[in-house]
Amino acid sequence: MRSRVILILVSIFISSAFTAYSQNHLTWGQAINQADEWFSSQEAIRIADNLLLYQSDNGGWPKNIDMARAVTADDISKAKASDDRHINQTTIDNRTTYPQIRYLAKTYEATKDKKYRKSCLAGIDYLLSAQYSNGGWPQYYPIREGYYSHITFNDGAMIGVMHLLKDIADGEFDFIHKSTREKCDKAVERGISAILKCQVKVDGELTAWCAQHNEKTLEPAKARAYEVESLSGSESVGIVYFLMSIDNSSQEVINAVNGAVKWFERVQLNDIRIINIEADDYTGHDYVVGFDPTNARPMWARFYEIGTNYPIFVGRDGIVRYSVSQIDRERRVGYSWLGSWAEKMLNSRYPQWCKRWGVEK
Repeated sequence: MRSRVILILVSIFISSAFTAYSQNHLTWGQAINQADEWFSSQEAIRIADNLLLYQSDNGGWPKNIDMARAVTADDISKAKASDDRHINQTTIDNRTTYPQIRYLAKTYEATKDKKYRKSCLAGIDYLLSAQYSNGGWPQYYPIREGYYSHITFNDGAMIGVMHLLKDIADGEFDFIHKSTREKCDKAVERGISAILKCQVKVDGELTAWCAQHNEKTLEPAKARAYEVESLSGSESVGIVYFLMSIDNSSQEVINAVNGAVKWFERVQLNDIRIINIEADDYTGHDYVVGFDPTNARPMWARFYEIGTNYPIFVGRDGIVRYSVSQIDRERRVGYSWLGSWAEKMLNSRYPQWCKRWGVEK
């Protein structure tokens, strides 16, 4: 009985300690969005040291690691004992590497500790080395076989890299040398060229982009079984935002933006909304798409069939279907198939861009 009471008390203590830690410590997603003055704090420095621990010898980082959590002695031992220091796992997928570089740059500017500067510059060199000669970026570098080698727009990977390099080229972070800024500027120019070449044309008209493109042909490419060659109603929004961030845009960039916006207007889904329902399985939830002309916001599908512009939905079996209700529940609730991704772009960002640069809609 006594041992049971002790076990319960220990469990309560551990639970309370974890809750207190969670309440007093930021997540990685919160940390990278803090104000500049925060980066000199002890909490910021603790997280920056985590980044140094997990950085590969090639300058990049592996994904799916909570960079803000308190590391244990075992974590440190395993990271330092790794023979390749994650060198075959470094990636820009899942918002990895480019956020770490930005975080370290801010930490160095706040603390002037040279180890953060060194780590930041190594990260920049990694991104510059990873770029293909045609301007695109693979999901993993060093290159991994399979879809990982494709030019990857999925989840904002390549665009996240380009925003960082563009900020550096435009003068952000005073400590970065002019020669490095020039390299970043040239990398951005090549990246823009790749974006323009990847934009899919259908019957001579510019449309949108696939979530990934073949690194050699620049054609839309398949990734996982449920990520087939298609036009992306999600990733393409981020690409358009980047193109609209370019000052004194060329006519080619203007045409790309206008073509994409026209396509988004054409494929907009109206009068429908997602209705969440309970499900008697491990997920505990499901949803249906219902007709609601009164309350529905404009929506877009994650993927559209090239040529027909039909919204498409694909399960792990790789079979294209035209209704989200026809794919297995695990993929239906485990992936973002529908969203209001382009609403803000069409309603405000694009009109503002047109007004700023005198572009005719």
